[in-house]
Amino acid sequence: MQAVIPEELEVKIEKLSNMGLGIAKAGGFVIFVENSCPGDFAKVKIYKKNKHFAFAKITELIEPSSQRVEPFCPMQKVCGSCQLQFINYDYQLVLKREIVKDAMHSIGGEEFEVREVIPSPQVRNYRHKIQYPIAQTKNSKRILAGYYKPSSHEIVNIKYCPIQPEICDRIIEFIRVEAQKLGISGYDETSHTGILRHVVMRASDYSGKVLVVPVINSEKLPENVRTFSEKIFDKFDEVSGISVNFNTKKTNLILGEKTQNICGEDYIEEKLCGKIFKVGAKTFFQVNPSSANNIFEYVKKYISENFESPVILDAYAGITAFGIALSDIAKRVVSVEEVKESVDLARQIVKENNINNIDLYNMDAGEFFRKQLDKYGKCFDVTVLDPPRKGCTNESLDYALKLTKHKIIYVSCNPATLARDLKYLKEKGAKVDFIQPFDMFPHTYHIENAALISL
Repeated sequence: MQAVIPEELEVKIEKLSNMGLGIAKAGGFVIFVENSCPGDFAKVKIYKKNKHFAFAKITELIEPSSQRVEPFCPMQKVCGSCQLQFINYDYQLVLKREIVKDAMHSIGGEEFEVREVIPSPQVRNYRHKIQYPIAQTKNSKRILAGYYKPSSHEIVNIKYCPIQPEICDRIIEFIRVEAQKLGISGYDETSHTGILRHVVMRASDYSGKVLVVPVINSEKLPENVRTFSEKIFDKFDEVSGISVNFNTKKTNLILGEKTQNICGEDYIEEKLCGKIFKVGAKTFFQVNPSSANNIFEYVKKYISENFESPVILDAYAGITAFGIALSDIAKRVVSVEEVKESVDLARQIVKENNINNIDLYNMDAGEFFRKQLDKYGKCFDVTVLDPPRKGCTNESLDYALKLTKHKIIYVSCNPATLARDLKYLKEKGAKVDFIQPFDMFPHTYHIENAALISL
């Protein structure tokens, strides 16, 4: 028989879920509470209930946790991007470590060693990739640009965001005004009408330059969008270039397949581990360069202390950021990436950094693994796996085990899929030495991890 809980009740927040919600328990129910911190004692109101759990909002904070702080952004509660900004930063790191440990236990079924989280060097102005959905008000035709409210597609019109470079606020405000002046309509996802769907910005921590990418609901470039692009480029010295992306599909994917450079360069430059990288509109690159540098330096130091001139496989390589960062300590690096644009950029980066020991392959990782195994067998001292959030397939993990002599370093932004894949590797005989978390996304529930695995 299902337990009955009242619509309003008082609860104590015990811990944080992997989605950044506070967890309380009452009458056999788990209650997920928005904008709550472990240690809070609060009156909450249930707004959604399932068989074994419910969702609630705080109506009265009776006794706040000692770890609560005043958010530095006035939009924190309505924006939905910085779920943990009201929690002391040092305590955020403690909670994120617990999220990783919980995932390893509940999904991986193991108590792997999870080390203390290495903090982000920047906790404000750290986000260097900005993706604003665009809409338009019905009556005034005012252009809206910002982030979605939690669990909705309602845009919060963001004028100031303290976790991204200040120049991005000025650019997006100019875009709001100029788009309306030029009759460029905002996108309506319900009717699939309107021209301007998103504005993506890639900002460089190294140079201060910004690549601006308007995403339009059109197969061809309208003349007013060309004029609009030129105006943005002329207005801001910080803008390195404007590249328009075309996306006419009814999809939640932000970028379409085709991108056209309109003004200036079609990339920005970023510096990590002493190497200069080119980052384009569709390039996968970490949003927090200073924290990414921490990860690369950590992995580089670990490998150099344990190997002399190793042969390294960089799988799911993107623009080969790991491989390029590790090239100084490697005899040879083999990089595998299926996105052609990323491999083309990697070739440029390798050439411009005068690197001569990297082999680049533009192909699916699984297909490469299969061919490499047939030809060379177990030939890599270290394999670096840095897959998308969905993790690796069992087939890819099997090949990594067969191709690697000594160590797999698995870098993941998703503790759940990492736990699943580590469980699989352990069942196949691998040993998980430890997991080192890095805070790539301060004030959110997201956490990056590097798992060190021995074979």
